[in-house]
Amino acid sequence: MMNLQWPHIAGIHALCTTRAGGHSVAPYDSLNLGDHVGDDPALVAHNRSALAQALDGAHPVFLKQVHGVEVVPIDAKTPDGLACDAAFTRAANVACTIMVADCLPVLLVDAQGSAVAAAHAGWRGLAAGVLEQTVQALCRAAQCQASDIRVWLGPCIGPAAFEVGDEVRRAFVAQHPQLEIFFTPKADAMGKWLADLSGLARWRLQHVGVQDVAGNDGSAAWCTVQQRSRFFSFRRDGVTGRFAACIWRSV
Repeated sequence: MMNLQWPHIAGIHALCTTRAGGHSVAPYDSLNLGDHVGDDPALVAHNRSALAQALDGAHPVFLKQVHGVEVVPIDAKTPDGLACDAAFTRAANVACTIMVADCLPVLLVDAQGSAVAAAHAGWRGLAAGVLEQTVQALCRAAQCQASDIRVWLGPCIGPAAFEVGDEVRRAFVAQHPQLEIFFTPKADAMGKWLADLSGLARWRLQHVGVQDVAGNDGSAAWCTVQQRSRFFSFRRDGVTGRFAACIWRSV
């Protein structure tokens, strides 16, 4: 697991798991946190217990991610399995948790550390506005402006691996023509493009006023497909596990 050196705010903690250090066997080896991918439920439970121990007493709340834009408040009594793609909290020791295996996990906090949030940004949710909705929800919870929000972009499928069709490009460029720079035509495939998912997310966050965006810069080190030993990738393997990104307040 990677304890992030971010966001440098007292009482705020963030963590991103890798595929190493768990109990699951191939093709879910080894720290699979997804209970919906065909893995042995007992092994997933062991893996989730290991994650909880790494959170220093915080309780992770797992969502049923549906590639939408709904953002929900969570607390210590929130059950796992809410059908949504982003969550926020002001409660202490409650970890907003996002599971991925190519989509982009996004962690957010206000500059005062009064609230935290996490969002799941696949291309559908990203195009539909999940990050904008999450920023708005966090701003309301923390009573702050978008310029006060700090964001970390986690590992995701990188721009050298994310092949998409015309419909994906249109979904973004129809809203903001400037986003065409994040799509590179594939020379060997008519109507296919290589998309920069983290670049799209960074642009859309900055477009709504978020100025402090750290993490994934689109390089190979952040690519779930290319980093086979570190990250699960659905695009690469088909049947695979899920890793997670978490953020929580300790005070």
